[in-house]
Amino acid sequence: MFKSILIVAIGSFVGGALRYLLSTVMRPCCTGSFPWATLTVNLLGCFLIGVLYALFARFGSTTHPACLLLTTGLCGGFTTFSTFANESLQMLQNGNTGGFLCYAGVSVAAGIALVALGFILVK
Repeated sequence: MFKSILIVAIGSFVGGALRYLLSTVMRPCCTGSFPWATLTVNLLGCFLIGVLYALFARFGSTTHPACLLLTTGLCGGFTTFSTFANESLQMLQNGNTGGFLCYAGVSVAAGIALVALGFILVK
């Protein structure tokens, strides 16, 4: 268990650092109020986790430490939105449309509501 946590931590460190780097690089060219850097990170992370998960699944190694490092760690550290999107796709692929709709709806609506609540409580 400790080894898995360490693997995820290493990947998360790299993913978080890459997110910060990409946001910093994009800042000068993306002025205005639209969060271009966040959108770019989220979409890139979604594409990356899809590619990685498909590759690991193709070779039957989704439990391999490298899968944990790159999907849960790297992509999770880069953006948790990629994990949300991957889990949502897995629900759809497994025919769990109701679970998908509930998960996606609650995640988005409750996530925004809780950010607002946290902001209001501190303000």
